[in-house]
Amino acid sequence: MSTKQQSLFFLALSALLLSSCGGGEQVPAPTSYQTLTIAKSDITVPLKYSATLKGTSDVTIKPQISGQLMEVCITEGQQVKKGKVLFRIDSRNAQLELESAEANLLSAQAQESSAKLEFESNQNLYAKNIVSKYVLDNAENQYKQAKASVAQYQAAVNRARVNLGYCTITAPVDGVIGSIPVFAGDQVDPSTYLTLLSGNAKMYAEFSVSESVLEERANGEADGALENFPDVTFFFRSGTEYNQKGRITSVTGTVDRTTGALTCKATFPNPNGVLYSGIQGTVVIPFDVKDVIVVPQNAIVRLQNKSLAYKVGPDSCAYSTIVETAGIGSDRNLVVMSGLEVGDVIVTEGANNLVEGQKVLFPTEKED
Repeated sequence: MSTKQQSLFFLALSALLLSSCGGGEQVPAPTSYQTLTIAKSDITVPLKYSATLKGTSDVTIKPQISGQLMEVCITEGQQVKKGKVLFRIDSRNAQLELESAEANLLSAQAQESSAKLEFESNQNLYAKNIVSKYVLDNAENQYKQAKASVAQYQAAVNRARVNLGYCTITAPVDGVIGSIPVFAGDQVDPSTYLTLLSGNAKMYAEFSVSESVLEERANGEADGALENFPDVTFFFRSGTEYNQKGRITSVTGTVDRTTGALTCKATFPNPNGVLYSGIQGTVVIPFDVKDVIVVPQNAIVRLQNKSLAYKVGPDSCAYSTIVETAGIGSDRNLVVMSGLEVGDVIVTEGANNLVEGQKVLFPTEKED
């Protein structure tokens, strides 16, 4: 058989095997394409949002006074209780200031006692017309000045005691120690960052939610949005699910003009301390959606910037229609927003291989 004869043979064979619509006699194929009759259903859509964890009471630790850092009493990642000593600053100058203030206070108290005796003595002498009113008033003024000096030096003593207390930095809350960029011997001042103490009994997951989602859950109630949100789940970046559910506990009162979103916080319990500030992951919020059309992803054909579905016509042939779809957090299904109606029959398996007008349903051969 010549090359030309072989080509004609294969063309004839192909014509016999292929079936087309709109012209010529139909040649049944041995199998039919898989199809789906469109219907509406209720589904749960997992909405996913990128989130960052923060402690519910994260505290930046900085010194209140200047001085030399004498001791770092904790290590990075250490769990500490409220009141635990974190750092010690050289207290010698603060101790000297306290002792000086206490000495000045003692001197002022002695002067007050003398001024009081002088005033009381002049009161008695004035009652006997021995001293003038001027002398009495002058003694009274001296006594008042002495009392004011005592109050002033008492304040200096209190301030010195506070400064001495600042030399020992303690944990204001229970939590976990972050990075420590300082060392014993460093000079520190009130602007020096010592560490971050993350209060981690509970953790916030911060993320942004669109205004439309919040309005939908609020159901027209000003304070109803948070109560209407379901429990949420946190996934680590590795894809591992955290074993405690969280609740959305706060929403910012303003919408970001650039993104049209609001910042939300979901609170997660952290009894075992496995969550840390700065961890990034995903918050998943399950939303119940009613009366929607759901189709498998393999029924949708992507063509440039369009999404197509192949509807089966009365002639058993497939014709493409443009559809609008939305993801529902599933790798298998999509929600069809427009382009399909209840009762439509579409091709699922093999939709990517179809051409316009191709026959997809074939009659089943009856057994003899």
